[in-house]
Amino acid sequence: MRQIAFTTIFVFAIIILNAQDRVTGLNFATRSEVIAQNGMACTSQPLATQAALDILKAGGNAIDAAIAANAVLGLVEPTGNGMGGDLFAIVWDAKTEKLYGLNASGRSPYDLTLDYFKENGYEKIPSQGPLPVSVPGCVDGWFELHSKFGGLPISEILAPAINYSRNGFPLSELIAYYWDGNSRSLQRFPGFSEIFRPNGKAPKKGEIFKNPFLAETLELIVKEGRDVFYKGEIAEKIVAYVKENGGFLSMKDFEDHTSEWVEPISTNYRGYDVWELPPNGQGTAVLQMLNILENYDIANMGFGTTEYMHLFIEAKKLAFEDRAKYYSDPDFNKLPIEGLISKDYGKQRAALINNNRAARSYPAGELEQGNTIYLTTSDKDGNMVSLIQSNYRGMGSGMTPGKLGFVLQDRGELFSLEEGHMNVYEPHKRPFHTIIPAFITKDGEPFISFGLMGGAMQPQGHTQIVCNIIDFGMNLQEAGDAPRIQHSGSSQPTGEVMTNGGTVQLESGFSYQTIRDLMSKGHKIEFAKGPYGGYQAILWDSVNKVYYGASESRKDGQAAGY
Repeated sequence: MRQIAFTTIFVFAIIILNAQDRVTGLNFATRSEVIAQNGMACTSQPLATQAALDILKAGGNAIDAAIAANAVLGLVEPTGNGMGGDLFAIVWDAKTEKLYGLNASGRSPYDLTLDYFKENGYEKIPSQGPLPVSVPGCVDGWFELHSKFGGLPISEILAPAINYSRNGFPLSELIAYYWDGNSRSLQRFPGFSEIFRPNGKAPKKGEIFKNPFLAETLELIVKEGRDVFYKGEIAEKIVAYVKENGGFLSMKDFEDHTSEWVEPISTNYRGYDVWELPPNGQGTAVLQMLNILENYDIANMGFGTTEYMHLFIEAKKLAFEDRAKYYSDPDFNKLPIEGLISKDYGKQRAALINNNRAARSYPAGELEQGNTIYLTTSDKDGNMVSLIQSNYRGMGSGMTPGKLGFVLQDRGELFSLEEGHMNVYEPHKRPFHTIIPAFITKDGEPFISFGLMGGAMQPQGHTQIVCNIIDFGMNLQEAGDAPRIQHSGSSQPTGEVMTNGGTVQLESGFSYQTIRDLMSKGHKIEFAKGPYGGYQAILWDSVNKVYYGASESRKDGQAAGY
């Protein structure tokens, strides 16, 4: 019996390896990189990618294409994003040869207080319903991007999303899977099923789905502009719906909403400048992890080795303890970001790692106080956009207002209810955010625009992508396809504290010997289905003057250029 079991496993392993064999390319690449001269679009759904390319071919730039793709994704992939959510972006502007960061995240209601949660016995903010809803920042983000960098009129940019909303599109495989799961739990909220469960059930793969309510909302935005969403009819409908269902959003919350242009922050990792956005997002964790890992010869350890994986996991634990303590809305706190991303601090944190044993807990450093979509686009002029947008938990709060065609986000769930915590709930405050776009430059020139979806997986994924490319020499496609590590159980910005070392989830593709060695160091290992993110990337080859595009196989996405 043992012989049969062993043989079955052995044959299965051989089949897997043969399925990955390629005449060209490296071990993990599921396909070749896409290479094009004039423009590139990489998104998590092919229809959105094609919409972005159509915009580029019509004379639009990378910013126009990114907005168009995001609008289409709000329709075809509502399991991760939509107008009810927030947006962050990093833009490389070829004219000024500079990176620009946009924080288009919304704030908590003025009329909801910490006392409300305490008086009603809440230990944490719920993940669904009206209480985690914050002001949606996406639409304001589109108009900020467009006013600063856009070329085509907004009517032409939003036309593909309006067309698909009215005439329908066939649902793709992975999105259909998540749609079914999300909609089962959210159907209890008023308005949700009417839009997202036509005929009483979620649409299946290949079925044509239409959202005429979303088409009407987009057409109203085209006609009346940004203010209709924040000062006019759309805001009024959202506010009325939320209040009817026990929530606190007011017209003042919408009228006072603003996005913020911010300076991206960076660290130099072995000669490459890796850029993220500052808090209230978690991009700082990527820079902290890289500063820790730079103290080790990762390249000579090799991908998938016990030594590398152990160091990566411990570096993640260290960075996430600081994430739990310090990352919050900078309008409410003085954040020690410069100290957190300094090389000296990285060395101090690296010194805490025991090469032979997994830590059960780490203290946050002491410093002086002083489910999502990702897309990237580029154009013939050299502009590049790294954009991420999200409802937070899949389809968000379930709150589906006024036949507008979208769900409101539940990002407010990530506030802490612990008094004195930097991320404690306060009125008109931006919650801690998980969504982070990224960019890499080399010697002041653009190199890679990239990102990776998936909550706390995002900084872990960003760091692994950087190491895969810079330390292990993988190409753009393989860097995303290579098996990933995810550590969960670190202390959280909502107040939970890591005490038992957490859990390491591994994708298939790591050797059994490595897994055994990690367990011997005290890591708790488990295999999990699906929490490893979704990666898109564009690389600029300054020698051949071409773009490389990559879209990984974990999602329904596509990289395409012309």
